[in-house]
Amino acid sequence: MTATTLLPLPGFSESKQELGQFFTPTPVAEFMASLFELATDEVQLLDAGAGEGALTEAFVRSACMRNQGPSRLTVVAYEVDQRVLGALRRTMERCQSLCAARGIEFDGEIRHADFIESALEFVRDELFGSAQSPFNAALLNPPYRKINSDSQTRRLLREAGIETSNLYTGFLALAARLLCDGGEMVSITPRSFCNGPYFRPFRREFLGSMSLERLHVFDSRSAAFQRDSVLQENLIVRAVKSQRHAAEVVISSSSGATGASIQEMRRPYADVVRPDDAEQFIHIMLNESQSTARDRVRRFTSSLSDLGLQVSTGRVVDFRAKEHLRLDSVAGTVPLIYPCHFEAGYVRWPKLPSKKPNAIADVRDTAELLVANQTYVLVKRFSAKEERRRVVASVFDPTRIACERVGFENHLNYFHADGAGLEPSLARGLAAYLNSTAVDQYFRQFNGHTQVNATDLRSLPYPSEAELRRLGSKIADRFPDQTELDQLLESESV
Repeated sequence: MTATTLLPLPGFSESKQELGQFFTPTPVAEFMASLFELATDEVQLLDAGAGEGALTEAFVRSACMRNQGPSRLTVVAYEVDQRVLGALRRTMERCQSLCAARGIEFDGEIRHADFIESALEFVRDELFGSAQSPFNAALLNPPYRKINSDSQTRRLLREAGIETSNLYTGFLALAARLLCDGGEMVSITPRSFCNGPYFRPFRREFLGSMSLERLHVFDSRSAAFQRDSVLQENLIVRAVKSQRHAAEVVISSSSGATGASIQEMRRPYADVVRPDDAEQFIHIMLNESQSTARDRVRRFTSSLSDLGLQVSTGRVVDFRAKEHLRLDSVAGTVPLIYPCHFEAGYVRWPKLPSKKPNAIADVRDTAELLVANQTYVLVKRFSAKEERRRVVASVFDPTRIACERVGFENHLNYFHADGAGLEPSLARGLAAYLNSTAVDQYFRQFNGHTQVNATDLRSLPYPSEAELRRLGSKIADRFPDQTELDQLLESESV
């Protein structure tokens, strides 16, 4: 692990554009530009979603400052927003002057066009083998915005075989296709693509053609995209167009504050993207304690299917079942469990006074939303932005709550055995394992936002059934505190 003060990385204070685009602060743009190797005499740069041109100008300045810079630099900048074109033209003029002073031939082109539509023309040609990749460098701060499933943009991307639910991954996928072999890409995006089912097709495509070389994480979620209420960290990626992966990936981090130091370490590529992982999650270890947590968790080899367990999302979506919800338990209702009912490893119900309903009517319309009153392990689907723990589990113990059925609200995941409950000692052991510091630190390596998806929980390695039962047998009416719990797992070799 090394610590340097290479560059201050302040937060993004500029206004968001209507299309989901943030202007890139100059220090961040300069840091991104410094990551290019530029081992070629002629550079063809793509800046898709250029804004006012901060990335392009940083790239040109970096190229001009190198002892062995390129002799020719071509930039193609796409920008659809009419309002910033004047500023972008002035940026191109400054770039022209910078290159002229260093004897570098410069050609800057602004394309006032939709990048996705324009790139698809090349991609269609590429499918028939008639196009040559036009760029050997790409520098992107792509727009961040969800794409409706029935939108024109989604249809265009599907024409190219790109399946994604967000503009930024659509931009990255197309930019990767526009790079020649050995071409370099540096981008800044939310970290959400690193895990989860929605970005699985994108990860498979991107990692199939691009080799990750460096990953830089902003520790604070407010470092970038802060006005968009984005709940995940932001990530700078340097990748190279290649079918062969690098031996190691440089992983670095900084707080995002002005003058903050950059912490850096190297990890084998297989530690970042596991070769046997069908989900292709991207794991980012930021320190040695996370590396230790990874080693400890990965020594377990059981999957949920090996344990005969499944995990599902709570069936009660409260705004859809609003007419059936009750603040307190009355005749004809059953318990409704929210995250607010978690207390010291168990579900405590009811919670009074409470802003959340404590019950749901047990009627024909709610029958499919309820499960039998048996033992389950519940996990919060969302945590507060800066909550200490990402994975928070609790045992639903039917002996503590008198009822025949129970409802789990949609902000919860619940573990079950083909719809039925778990054996109590297994449930306690499973909850204890999920609440361990090792699991929390391991989980943070591939999950950079505040949502805990059922897919994420399925991807975890688990101890064997015997190990979980043995651990659960040590836990009675009260779960240990965090220190005691971690010590217990250590003493039980779990």
